[in-house]
Amino acid sequence: METGDITILRKLSQHFAFSSIQMHEAVARKAGLSGTDHKYLGFLIQKGQMTAGELSALTGLTTGAVTGLIDRFEKRKLVKRRFAENDRRKVIIEPVTQKIQQLLEPLYREFRQESTALLASFSEAEQQVIATYFEKAIALMESTTQSLHHPPAKKQKADGK
Repeated sequence: METGDITILRKLSQHFAFSSIQMHEAVARKAGLSGTDHKYLGFLIQKGQMTAGELSALTGLTTGAVTGLIDRFEKRKLVKRRFAENDRRKVIIEPVTQKIQQLLEPLYREFRQESTALLASFSEAEQQVIATYFEKAIALMESTTQSLHHPPAKKQKADGK
């Protein structure tokens, strides 16, 4: 592939990312949420119940920020807190999936239908190329995120300094 073609694809990818952020922000506002809160609800739906510490590790948020997030969700009855059976110091966050879906599904209905039709318009081979691209791009982003959260330790010089 020519350098110019890759530049075009990179610009399209950036435009896709920006458009995705704008759409999710609009959906979140319509649902009475912030854009990031909306996405964190998605994490909870996808991953299921987890501890506040696990949510902190997944999102990169501080534990204090996660507590505020959970408080906001609990106030709207989108999550429930419960103590772990084997350790009452540990709090489990359970998404109230039905309530979350009732809030968000109507806002995504048309988009889901149209994006499904768009994907169906590609051949099976084209769909496989698209899937491969997303799988590899996701792995690259997850790897980059991980390295930014946990940078490699600095190497000491041979003299110990």
